[in-house]
Amino acid sequence: MSERDETRRRIVEAAAGLLQSQGRDAVTTRAVSAAAGVQPPTIYRLFTDMGGLLDAVAADGFDTYLLRKHGQALTDDPVEDLRTGWDLHVEFGLEYPAHYLLMYGQPVPGRRPAAAERASQRLRMLVGRIAEAGRLAVSVETGVETVHAAGVGAALCLIGTPAEERDPGLSRRLREATIDSITGTESSGGRDHAQRAAGLKAVLGDADGLFTPGERALLSEFLDRLADAPPTG
Repeated sequence: MSERDETRRRIVEAAAGLLQSQGRDAVTTRAVSAAAGVQPPTIYRLFTDMGGLLDAVAADGFDTYLLRKHGQALTDDPVEDLRTGWDLHVEFGLEYPAHYLLMYGQPVPGRRPAAAERASQRLRMLVGRIAEAGRLAVSVETGVETVHAAGVGAALCLIGTPAEERDPGLSRRLREATIDSITGTESSGGRDHAQRAAGLKAVLGDADGLFTPGERALLSEFLDRLADAPPTG
């Protein structure tokens, strides 16, 4: 490891320690530089500003989360794998609340931290596998947005609730309601067309060369529209 990389690592670890033990307001240039044993200008040279440093801290904490996620062995039941992914997401938020709030607690329109973007890619893969299995009753995009909104909401709600007052069943109930809403489990019918449309779009990549780019884009639009249409029965 180069001297620059070692200095960068010390600064990120110092900031992460302050964040975890004392909260966001404790992560100041003076406090971080003192804890890392560097001069304040070094922080700006390596991270541009404190926003860049906080992004690096979020990404560093998220590496721990991704190790757990990628350590999750996928099964032949993609819906169950999504359940496991949801639980890991909420558990991460409760174990590393300060890091989680950096990623999700103060959204800026049009800007998503790199760590959160990596989480979105993992979620898209999990939802995409449900579509490939023909079990998704909405488009993949709608499924991802629905699970993301509900999962982040559940985590933020639990983080903001004192530990002794948390409802241990809240995350599970919201998880199941969310999964029901994107798989059509609760509906009595009228969603077969949605599941077939989502499943067909999920395997369009296997038909390389069959459609022109324009035809593929048009077919994708039609399939999304069909997948997201309300139940007919």
